[in-house]
Amino acid sequence: MLVVLGGLPATGKTTLARLLAGRTGAVHLRVDTIEQALVRSGLARHPVGPAGYVVGFALAEEHLRQGLSVVAESVNPLAVTRDAAVRAGVPCVEVEVVCSDPVEHRRRVDSRSVDIPDLPLPGWEQIVEREYEPWHRERAVVDTAGRGVEESLGSLLRMLG
Repeated sequence: MLVVLGGLPATGKTTLARLLAGRTGAVHLRVDTIEQALVRSGLARHPVGPAGYVVGFALAEEHLRQGLSVVAESVNPLAVTRDAAVRAGVPCVEVEVVCSDPVEHRRRVDSRSVDIPDLPLPGWEQIVEREYEPWHRERAVVDTAGRGVEESLGSLLRMLG
């Protein structure tokens, strides 16, 4: 199974993806990790563009062919990247992670720390001005506003059935 977690920065995607992968034994693929590796290699600079997603899709397909479940996590802001994930040829669940409380969301943006060396984190203005196309098909939505991590994970696990 492929679980695709998307959403704006600082909504809780990485935390949920890590917990979900740990709980289910799935492989966690994070586009931020891939993109920063490309930057460190000297092959790219931020913003990396589609390269991180292309590498992520290739890795996801490889793991899925081996019979492993994958939790793929990225902002996933465009319909074109969302469509590519659905074409993987395996059961796929798309999840949009949101933080519906703008005050809480901004607090998270302002207080988070970098967990990937040298990864530039976007500020609040960059996040609210970021291109993020609306979803035009069914997906699960996990709203992390006002909820603890375990409560959000429980909600996600129930949606995955």
